[in-house]
Amino acid sequence: MPSSKPLLVVVGIGQGGGTGAATAPIDQSRRKFSNEGYSIALIARGADSLKSLETELKASGADATAFPIPSYEQLSLQSAFQAIRTRYPSPEYSIRAAVYNAGVSIWKPFLAITSDDIKATTQANVEGAFAFAHEVITEYRKNVIDEENGLEKKGVLIFTGATGSLRGGPMTSVFSAGKFALRALSQSLAKEFGKENVHVAHAIIDGVIVTPQGRERFSNATNYDNEDQRLSPEAIASAYVYLAKQPRSAWTWELDRA
Repeated sequence: MPSSKPLLVVVGIGQGGGTGAATAPIDQSRRKFSNEGYSIALIARGADSLKSLETELKASGADATAFPIPSYEQLSLQSAFQAIRTRYPSPEYSIRAAVYNAGVSIWKPFLAITSDDIKATTQANVEGAFAFAHEVITEYRKNVIDEENGLEKKGVLIFTGATGSLRGGPMTSVFSAGKFALRALSQSLAKEFGKENVHVAHAIIDGVIVTPQGRERFSNATNYDNEDQRLSPEAIASAYVYLAKQPRSAWTWELDRA
């Protein structure tokens, strides 16, 4: 039987220029997963920027589809995966890579944190991450190993972490709490499902990622794009492709940029 086409699912793209957008390639020279033969499913809350990225990807030749959601609640993600299964049905397609890049950046003094801040952080880093992982791993367990076509694992699930995944600090109590939870989830899943040939990894992005919003904020664009001072989203995407292609005997659980 011919191999099914691999599908990448990415959750969270910011305004179309952060890590999620880099993982889903924007131009011909940086097609990343698309160059590896993947179709791309994009999930995010911003419908306008999501559709814009879909159009951009299709123009570059990628097979990409946007699946906007109202929130990172469990039901929203479940509905998105139902739509993905309809658009990319089995056995023609199989999810082989997934990146959970959603997050909420709340930087406040502890006494200024509101219940809404806690709910937003919990939804993005706990409820949404659990729901996403549940859908992805359920699909992975259906997959078969296809070494002839370079698919040596059932799938890779990557969570995007941050400096706050490892340590808290002033102004980061709610942010770090969410990232600590995300890291703990990824570690637990890696230990539980690694034996089933499901690769779970956590990437600590310890620095400021180049984004369109950042360029607008800083007047010196040349200095802003200096890779000695900022992180290239395309380079992060290359690291994610590296994780996806790692042989089982040498899987990385945590990739720490620092």
